[in-house]
Amino acid sequence: MKNNVDLNSDMGECFGPWIIGDGVDDEIMPLISSCNIAAGFHASDPNIMHHSVKHAIKNNVEIGVHPGFRDLVGFGRRLIIAKPEELVNDCIYQLGALREFVNIEGGKMHHFKPHGYLYIHASKDRNFSYQLISALQKIDKNLPIYCMQGTITYEVAKELKQPYVREFYGDRDYGDDGQLVMVRRARAYTPDEVAQKVLQACKEGTVQTVTGKTIEVDFDSVCIHSDTAGALELIRATRKLLEENGITIQKPIIHQ
Repeated sequence: MKNNVDLNSDMGECFGPWIIGDGVDDEIMPLISSCNIAAGFHASDPNIMHHSVKHAIKNNVEIGVHPGFRDLVGFGRRLIIAKPEELVNDCIYQLGALREFVNIEGGKMHHFKPHGYLYIHASKDRNFSYQLISALQKIDKNLPIYCMQGTITYEVAKELKQPYVREFYGDRDYGDDGQLVMVRRARAYTPDEVAQKVLQACKEGTVQTVTGKTIEVDFDSVCIHSDTAGALELIRATRKLLEENGITIQKPIIHQ
Protein backbone atom coordinates (compact mmCIF):
# COMPACT_ATOMS: atom_id res chain seq x y z
CA MET A 1 0.00 0.00 0.00
CA LYS A 2 1.40 3.37 -1.01
CA ASN A 3 0.63 6.33 1.23
CA ASN A 4 1.81 8.84 -1.34
CA VAL A 5 2.63 8.91 -5.04
CA ASP A 6 3.74 11.37 -7.70
CA LEU A 7 1.24 12.18 -10.46
CA ASN A 8 2.89 13.29 -13.70
CA SER A 9 1.66 14.35 -17.11
CA ASP A 10 3.19 15.57 -20.38
CA MET A 11 2.76 19.29 -20.99
CA GLY A 12 3.29 21.69 -23.89
CA GLU A 13 2.66 19.09 -26.59
CA CYS A 14 1.28 21.54 -29.14
CA PHE A 15 2.94 23.49 -31.95
CA GLY A 16 2.12 27.09 -32.80
CA PRO A 17 -1.67 27.20 -33.38
CA TRP A 18 -1.99 23.40 -33.54
CA ILE A 19 -3.47 21.83 -30.42
CA ILE A 20 -2.79 18.21 -29.44
CA GLY A 21 -5.32 16.51 -27.21
CA ASP A 22 -8.04 18.56 -25.55
CA GLY A 23 -5.88 21.66 -25.03
CA VAL A 24 -6.35 21.65 -21.25
CA ASP A 25 -2.76 21.87 -19.99
CA ASP A 26 -3.51 24.91 -17.82
CA GLU A 27 -6.35 23.03 -16.10
CA ILE A 28 -4.30 19.84 -15.65
CA MET A 29 -1.25 21.56 -14.16
CA PRO A 30 -2.79 22.28 -10.69
CA LEU A 31 -3.80 18.61 -10.37
CA ILE A 32 -0.36 17.05 -10.85
CA SER A 33 2.89 17.08 -8.88
CA SER A 34 5.39 16.79 -11.75
CA CYS A 35 5.27 17.53 -15.46
CA ASN A 36 7.27 16.59 -18.54
CA ILE A 37 7.56 19.52 -20.93
CA ALA A 38 8.04 18.88 -24.65
CA ALA A 39 11.16 20.55 -26.02
CA GLY A 40 10.53 21.03 -29.72
CA PHE A 41 11.36 17.81 -31.53
CA HIS A 42 8.08 15.88 -31.27
CA ALA A 43 5.98 18.89 -30.21
CA SER A 44 6.15 22.42 -28.77
CA ASP A 45 7.98 25.60 -29.69
CA PRO A 46 9.77 28.33 -27.66
CA ASN A 47 6.59 30.22 -26.77
CA ILE A 48 4.77 27.11 -25.62
CA MET A 49 7.82 25.90 -23.69
CA HIS A 50 8.13 29.22 -21.85
CA HIS A 51 4.42 29.28 -21.01
CA SER A 52 4.52 25.69 -19.73
CA VAL A 53 7.52 26.45 -17.51
CA LYS A 54 5.91 29.56 -16.03
CA HIS A 55 2.66 27.73 -15.35
CA ALA A 56 4.46 24.80 -13.70
CA ILE A 57 6.37 27.13 -11.39
CA LYS A 58 3.16 29.02 -10.56
CA ASN A 59 1.52 25.75 -9.50
CA ASN A 60 4.56 24.37 -7.64
CA VAL A 61 4.87 21.47 -10.09
CA GLU A 62 8.24 19.80 -10.61
CA ILE A 63 9.61 20.34 -14.13
CA GLY A 64 11.16 17.69 -16.33
CA VAL A 65 12.29 17.82 -19.94
CA HIS A 66 10.45 15.52 -22.34
CA PRO A 67 12.73 14.97 -25.35
CA GLY A 68 11.57 12.92 -28.29
CA PHE A 69 12.62 11.73 -31.70
CA ARG A 70 12.89 14.47 -34.34
CA ASP A 71 9.35 13.64 -35.50
CA LEU A 72 6.77 16.45 -35.47
CA VAL A 73 4.67 14.69 -38.09
CA GLY A 74 4.47 11.44 -36.12
CA PHE A 75 4.35 13.09 -32.69
CA GLY A 76 7.46 11.15 -31.70
CA ARG A 77 5.63 7.84 -31.74
CA ARG A 78 7.47 6.38 -34.71
CA LEU A 79 10.80 4.58 -34.43
CA ILE A 80 13.58 6.52 -36.13
CA ILE A 81 16.74 4.57 -36.89
CA ALA A 82 19.80 6.60 -35.90
CA LYS A 83 23.15 6.10 -34.22
CA PRO A 84 23.08 6.28 -30.41
CA GLU A 85 25.44 9.27 -30.50
CA GLU A 86 23.02 11.19 -32.73
CA LEU A 87 20.05 10.43 -30.49
CA VAL A 88 21.99 11.43 -27.38
CA ASN A 89 22.92 14.74 -29.01
CA ASP A 90 19.25 15.32 -29.84
CA CYS A 91 18.40 14.72 -26.17
CA ILE A 92 21.11 17.08 -24.94
CA TYR A 93 19.90 19.75 -27.36
CA GLN A 94 16.34 19.52 -26.08
CA LEU A 95 17.44 19.45 -22.45
CA GLY A 96 19.50 22.58 -22.93
CA ALA A 97 16.67 24.42 -24.67
CA LEU A 98 14.12 23.79 -21.92
CA ARG A 99 16.63 24.35 -19.12
CA GLU A 100 17.20 27.94 -20.21
CA PHE A 101 13.49 28.70 -19.92
CA VAL A 102 13.54 27.10 -16.47
CA ASN A 103 16.57 29.20 -15.53
CA ILE A 104 15.11 32.48 -16.74
CA GLU A 105 12.05 31.90 -14.55
CA GLY A 106 14.16 31.07 -11.50
CA GLY A 107 13.12 27.41 -11.44
CA LYS A 108 15.05 24.16 -11.32
CA MET A 109 15.11 21.23 -13.71
CA HIS A 110 13.79 18.27 -11.72
CA HIS A 111 14.03 15.30 -14.10
CA PHE A 112 14.51 13.88 -17.58
CA LYS A 113 11.87 11.70 -19.25
CA PRO A 114 12.08 10.54 -22.88
CA HIS A 115 8.90 10.72 -24.93
CA GLY A 116 7.01 8.12 -26.93
CA TYR A 117 9.09 5.75 -28.99
CA LEU A 118 12.33 7.25 -27.68
CA TYR A 119 11.24 6.04 -24.22
CA ILE A 120 10.51 2.58 -25.64
CA HIS A 121 13.77 2.54 -27.61
CA ALA A 122 15.79 3.41 -24.49
CA SER A 123 13.96 0.73 -22.52
CA LYS A 124 15.16 -1.96 -24.96
CA ASP A 125 18.51 -0.72 -26.30
CA ARG A 126 21.38 -0.99 -23.84
CA ASN A 127 23.89 0.89 -25.99
CA PHE A 128 21.62 3.92 -26.32
CA SER A 129 20.57 3.87 -22.65
CA TYR A 130 24.20 3.58 -21.55
CA GLN A 131 25.35 6.50 -23.71
CA LEU A 132 22.34 8.62 -22.73
CA ILE A 133 22.71 8.11 -18.99
CA SER A 134 26.49 8.55 -19.22
CA ALA A 135 25.84 11.93 -20.85
CA LEU A 136 23.33 12.88 -18.16
CA GLN A 137 25.95 12.12 -15.52
CA LYS A 138 28.31 14.62 -17.12
CA ILE A 139 25.57 17.24 -17.38
CA ASP A 140 23.98 16.71 -13.97
CA LYS A 141 24.70 13.57 -11.94
CA ASN A 142 21.75 14.43 -9.68
CA LEU A 143 19.14 14.67 -12.47
CA PRO A 144 16.71 11.73 -12.17
CA ILE A 145 15.52 9.83 -15.22
CA TYR A 146 11.94 8.59 -15.31
CA CYS A 147 11.68 4.96 -16.45
CA MET A 148 9.80 1.73 -15.84
CA GLN A 149 11.07 -0.95 -13.49
CA GLY A 150 12.41 -3.98 -15.33
CA THR A 151 13.57 -2.04 -18.39
CA ILE A 152 17.13 -1.63 -19.66
CA THR A 153 16.91 2.09 -18.83
CA TYR A 154 16.18 1.19 -15.21
CA GLU A 155 19.02 -1.35 -15.06
CA VAL A 156 21.57 1.05 -16.58
CA ALA A 157 20.53 3.90 -14.26
CA LYS A 158 21.11 1.61 -11.27
CA GLU A 159 24.41 0.37 -12.71
CA LEU A 160 25.75 3.88 -13.33
CA LYS A 161 24.20 5.23 -10.11
CA GLN A 162 22.13 7.87 -11.86
CA PRO A 163 19.02 8.83 -9.84
CA TYR A 164 15.78 7.39 -11.21
CA VAL A 165 12.02 7.45 -10.66
CA ARG A 166 9.92 4.38 -11.59
CA GLU A 167 6.68 4.96 -13.47
CA PHE A 168 3.26 3.37 -13.73
CA TYR A 169 0.95 4.24 -16.64
CA GLY A 170 -2.71 4.75 -15.84
CA ASP A 171 -3.83 5.32 -19.43
CA ARG A 172 -1.84 2.67 -21.25
CA ASP A 173 -2.27 -1.09 -21.51
CA TYR A 174 0.25 -3.57 -20.10
CA GLY A 175 1.53 -6.75 -21.68
CA ASP A 176 2.24 -9.94 -19.74
CA ASP A 177 5.92 -8.96 -19.66
CA GLY A 178 5.09 -5.93 -17.51
CA GLN A 179 5.86 -3.47 -20.29
CA LEU A 180 3.61 -1.11 -22.20
CA VAL A 181 1.73 -2.15 -25.31
CA MET A 182 2.96 0.57 -27.69
CA VAL A 183 0.31 2.19 -29.91
CA ARG A 184 0.27 5.27 -32.13
CA ARG A 185 -3.05 6.39 -30.66
CA ALA A 186 -4.34 5.41 -27.23
CA ARG A 187 -7.77 3.83 -26.97
CA ALA A 188 -10.56 5.60 -25.12
CA TYR A 189 -10.62 5.14 -21.35
CA THR A 190 -13.32 6.10 -18.85
CA PRO A 191 -12.32 8.17 -15.80
CA ASP A 192 -13.46 5.40 -13.45
CA GLU A 193 -11.48 2.76 -15.39
CA VAL A 194 -8.23 4.71 -15.09
CA ALA A 195 -8.84 5.76 -11.47
CA GLN A 196 -9.60 2.19 -10.36
CA LYS A 197 -6.58 0.86 -12.25
CA VAL A 198 -4.27 3.33 -10.50
CA LEU A 199 -5.86 2.69 -7.11
CA GLN A 200 -5.36 -1.07 -7.53
CA ALA A 201 -1.71 -0.49 -8.44
CA CYS A 202 -1.19 1.73 -5.38
CA LYS A 203 -3.03 -0.50 -2.91
CA GLU A 204 -2.18 -3.98 -4.21
CA GLY A 205 0.89 -3.44 -6.41
CA THR A 206 -0.77 -5.18 -9.34
CA VAL A 207 -2.22 -4.44 -12.78
CA GLN A 208 -4.28 -6.47 -15.22
CA THR A 209 -2.68 -7.13 -18.61
CA VAL A 210 -4.34 -7.17 -22.03
CA THR A 211 -4.70 -10.96 -21.74
CA GLY A 212 -6.43 -10.72 -18.37
CA LYS A 213 -3.41 -11.83 -16.35
CA THR A 214 -2.65 -10.04 -13.06
CA ILE A 215 1.00 -9.08 -12.66
CA GLU A 216 2.99 -7.24 -10.01
CA VAL A 217 4.15 -3.64 -10.52
CA ASP A 218 6.16 -1.22 -8.41
CA PHE A 219 6.59 2.47 -9.03
CA ASP A 220 7.02 5.95 -7.57
CA SER A 221 5.08 8.01 -10.10
CA VAL A 222 1.83 7.61 -12.05
CA CYS A 223 1.66 9.01 -15.59
CA ILE A 224 -1.56 10.01 -17.33
CA HIS A 225 -0.92 11.59 -20.74
CA SER A 226 -2.39 15.01 -21.53
CA ASP A 227 -3.06 13.96 -25.14
CA THR A 228 -5.25 11.00 -24.15
CA ALA A 229 -8.90 11.74 -24.94
CA GLY A 230 -10.62 13.20 -21.88
CA ALA A 231 -7.28 13.58 -20.03
CA LEU A 232 -8.54 16.26 -17.65
CA GLU A 233 -11.36 14.07 -16.36
CA LEU A 234 -9.07 11.04 -16.16
CA ILE A 235 -6.64 12.97 -13.98
CA ARG A 236 -9.36 14.56 -11.86
CA ALA A 237 -11.02 11.21 -11.18
CA THR A 238 -7.70 9.53 -10.39
CA ARG A 239 -6.56 12.21 -7.98
CA LYS A 240 -9.96 12.28 -6.25
CA LEU A 241 -10.09 8.50 -5.77
CA LEU A 242 -6.51 8.30 -4.50
CA GLU A 243 -7.09 11.08 -1.98
CA GLU A 244 -10.35 9.48 -0.83
CA ASN A 245 -8.30 6.37 -0.07
CA GLY A 246 -5.69 8.26 1.94
CA ILE A 247 -3.04 8.43 -0.79
CA THR A 248 -1.35 11.82 -1.04
CA ILE A 249 -0.20 13.33 -4.35
CA GLN A 250 3.30 14.71 -3.93
CA LYS A 251 6.69 14.92 -5.63
CA PRO A 252 8.25 11.50 -6.25
CA ILE A 253 10.64 9.39 -4.26
CA ILE A 254 13.99 9.52 -6.05
CA HIS A 255 16.17 6.43 -5.96
CA GLN A 256 19.93 6.90 -5.93
